[in-house]
Amino acid sequence: MKIVDYKNLNVKQIEKLLSRPAIKTAEIYEQIRPIIQNVKNKGRSAVIKYAKKFDGLRDENILIDRNELSKVERKLSRDVRKAIITAADNIFKFHEKQKKNEYEIETMQGIKCWRKSVPIENVGLYVPGGSAVLVSTMLMLGIPAKIANCKRVVVCSPVKNEINPALAFAARICEVDEFYRIGGAHAIAMMAYGIEDVKKVDKIFGPGNQFVTAAKTLVSIDPDGCAIDMPAGPSEVLIIADDSAESSFVAADLLSQAEHGEDSQVILVTTSKDLAEQVLIELKNQLQLLPRKLVAEKSLNNSRIILVQNLEEAIEISNRYAPEHLILAVQNPNKLINKIVNAGSVFIGNYSPESAGDYASGTNHSLPTYGYAKSYGGVNVESFMKSITFQKLSKDGLKKIAQTVITLAEVEELQAHANAIKIRLNK
Repeated sequence: MKIVDYKNLNVKQIEKLLSRPAIKTAEIYEQIRPIIQNVKNKGRSAVIKYAKKFDGLRDENILIDRNELSKVERKLSRDVRKAIITAADNIFKFHEKQKKNEYEIETMQGIKCWRKSVPIENVGLYVPGGSAVLVSTMLMLGIPAKIANCKRVVVCSPVKNEINPALAFAARICEVDEFYRIGGAHAIAMMAYGIEDVKKVDKIFGPGNQFVTAAKTLVSIDPDGCAIDMPAGPSEVLIIADDSAESSFVAADLLSQAEHGEDSQVILVTTSKDLAEQVLIELKNQLQLLPRKLVAEKSLNNSRIILVQNLEEAIEISNRYAPEHLILAVQNPNKLINKIVNAGSVFIGNYSPESAGDYASGTNHSLPTYGYAKSYGGVNVESFMKSITFQKLSKDGLKKIAQTVITLAEVEELQAHANAIKIRLNK
């Protein structure tokens, strides 16, 4: 991880400095497109084929029924059970406030308009389970779906032998309807298109590796597929710090994201050269203690420390980068909060580590990455719902708005639209 002085850079150098690790999209699409097409065309037989190849499936049973979930859950320790319950409670409290407000308005006398929010009926949740079983993702997706009252919640997660007891317990808390022991592109395709004994879903949520992300993108642009939560890339964090920051805290936060994957990226933007040098020492020391040391090391090769002259410059860099996670490790963070316009989730102060949001503070950790925070927000209850608008016009209301509609329809040369008004006026 190198220290770079921002003031000496030109425009092209700044663009390179803030660039993400390149994703070989074309190559990945080429690899997974046949998988998706086979599942779409051949259904269950294709899913079983890929599940045996990639997930270690031993037979043709991909469904984990509630009896199996309940049986495995009994193996969970009391401490882990308590931690999951605490996290779930906080996530529920925060997300429960996100339900859309209903409203009705009379835009003109005799014209009533209103909006109704309804849950998406069938949703699919992808829970990574390869190099790390993300129990927290089950809670982050399942609880908003539950609050939204989705009719059917389907979960896919790669399970080689027995399902992780913590994941089984989290699934029960979220009251999932169907749980399938498969992952990867074939799991995404199964949820998007359906197979003989699994009905398709209307929208897919959840993070994943590059293959899962590419699969979600492909099914979302196929008319036969389904919607997805958001486009995504590798996990990332940007930390803005001044000389009041604790170097060991900053290093720990950088490593907490670096250990996600080799293509993850972490950035420190600081006004203090002394802090930057101390963080490098801390990174080296803390790295030696991590079980995922090799993964984090490769991630740090994609990462950097940027020296700036002031915090205004730091915020400018952050907004330009649009990080998934943004940490403000500064003496007066309140001066910066209103200046943040592009970020997935923000963590304020030295005692607000990103990992708190990843697990249990209450906010959602399914966030836009790879710069998509410029145009997307994170997953929330509204993500699992849709709005339907209604209107009712009385005879007098129609008369009041008639000439407006007729005039605009004729401007657009859509005479049938105008006639729909005229025929009622003449009746």
